[in-house]
Amino acid sequence: MTFPLNDGGIASGLLCGVLFGFVLESAGFASPRKLTAQFRMTDWSVFKVMFTAIIVAAIGLAIADASGLMPSENIFIPTAYFWATLVGGALIGAGMAIGGYCPGTSVAGLASGRLDGFVFMIGMILGTGAFASVFDAIKDFYMAAQGPEAQTLSDLFGVPAWAILVVLVIVAVLGFALGSRLERAAGGALTAKQLAEETNGVTGDNAVAGLHADTRSSV
Repeated sequence: MTFPLNDGGIASGLLCGVLFGFVLESAGFASPRKLTAQFRMTDWSVFKVMFTAIIVAAIGLAIADASGLMPSENIFIPTAYFWATLVGGALIGAGMAIGGYCPGTSVAGLASGRLDGFVFMIGMILGTGAFASVFDAIKDFYMAAQGPEAQTLSDLFGVPAWAILVVLVIVAVLGFALGSRLERAAGGALTAKQLAEETNGVTGDNAVAGLHADTRSSV
């Protein structure tokens, strides 16, 4: 049985998706300015949120494995293909930097009434279809440079899982400190209230001035 009903996870997935979208919108992530500010290194909210999620998930999986609730051997671990990862990462990174959205935030943007979120989603769907249509032609490249089969970082480096967690925490602390310093130098991170006012047209000239300031900071 799956929570909340024995429905194959549809209801629970929908519930989690709605809650996730609500949190994204409340935090201002439905605005493309939030993500583009991360690429300009003036707002590190995306880094902080993602790294916090990674650490929480890693700790949760470690506890689930140690307690026998979810043994690691029951978790699917995909095999890495390095050329596909490098090229695909570069393309999706470019798309996020240009469009200002990732797949999840584009849905939140659309739900909050942003036309650019809809355009980004259309591009994402078309891009997925284009990739599927040419996959056979590029399959050899995609499958090249295969990494270790189904290995975690702990398996790859031959160290205990807690050592990887310690390294992740250290990287997060250093990243948070660097990000906070750069945010202060840029005048502070964008707040959800600022982004909401801009979207709703409440600030008028102030919103335009903010856009100009962002443009100047990116030059």
